[in-house]
Amino acid sequence: MNHSHIYPTRPATINGLHWTPELQTGDSRMDHTHEEFVDMLNRLLATPQSEQLPLYREFVAHTEEHFAQEERWMIATGFAPDNCHASHHATILETLHAVIPHFENDDPEIITRLAEALVEWFPQHAASMDAGLALHMKEVGFDSRTETLADPARVKPATMSGCGSVTCS
Repeated sequence: MNHSHIYPTRPATINGLHWTPELQTGDSRMDHTHEEFVDMLNRLLATPQSEQLPLYREFVAHTEEHFAQEERWMIATGFAPDNCHASHHATILETLHAVIPHFENDDPEIITRLAEALVEWFPQHAASMDAGLALHMKEVGFDSRTETLADPARVKPATMSGCGSVTCS
């Protein structure tokens, strides 16, 4: 029996995160990076815990670049360096780095627990802060492929201090 009309498809499941149109932000480069993030997250969850650390280190490096990329775009499009979107990134990165010593000191489940938490966290972050950033980038004429503004005069340095979210001012 098909219950799709009763139970809408949800991107997050206990087994990972499915890439769905709901996760798209409206910026193709950001969406590509996010799709890589989701793929790596799913691969982590599918990997036996005893074999997760090398892949986890790759995931951390990817996430550092992912967040740095978005933060470059924020600065280029007028966000203050200490905006709350970047603060969320810093908190996630701090947590990602703290996991490795715990894993190495006999907590073999910690990578799986964190990956499961990120499966829950990411859809909301992408739908609010990242989609808001993508919308802002479009509004100011920022090309994420070339990381350039069509008209730099449209953006004043650090003119926005919010989180880059359509739900946050």
